[in-house]
Amino acid sequence: MPEEIKGSLDGSGLRFAIVVSSFHENVTSMLLKGALDALSSHGVQDGGVTVIWVPGSFEIPQAAKHAAKGGAFAAVVCLGAVIRHHTDHYKYIAEAAAQGIASAARETGVPMAFGVLTTDSEEQALERAGGKEGNRGYDAALSALQMATLFRTM
Repeated sequence: MPEEIKGSLDGSGLRFAIVVSSFHENVTSMLLKGALDALSSHGVQDGGVTVIWVPGSFEIPQAAKHAAKGGAFAAVVCLGAVIRHHTDHYKYIAEAAAQGIASAARETGVPMAFGVLTTDSEEQALERAGGKEGNRGYDAALSALQMATLFRTM
């Protein structure tokens, strides 16, 4: 039988950064609440979380990379909302955020969870930020927790 290594959902003693966009704050504040609830309910103490606000989703990768470089955090949760409107602007911001977060994770070796919503409407975003589709902030925090404990185990 091969050896199996898995992350856990025990956040005791771990520190996390949450980088959250203030653009579409009516949505991102709900994602943040979900992420904080997830970490708290899995053993992460209040002092174990630092929330870093940035202007928009484009700036998330920069702040996430900076937070990870400091070595204080086991993982970084990235939260934002990019909502389609009448131009292609949303497409470029969503791509830059996704590629930037992935690049920052590769460069720093610190797990980063992608909790940036990319939706066609504000209604869809709200559904994914605590509505009938769940809370993607909660989900992203659980992914970050599992990756952080996985990396500590390996």
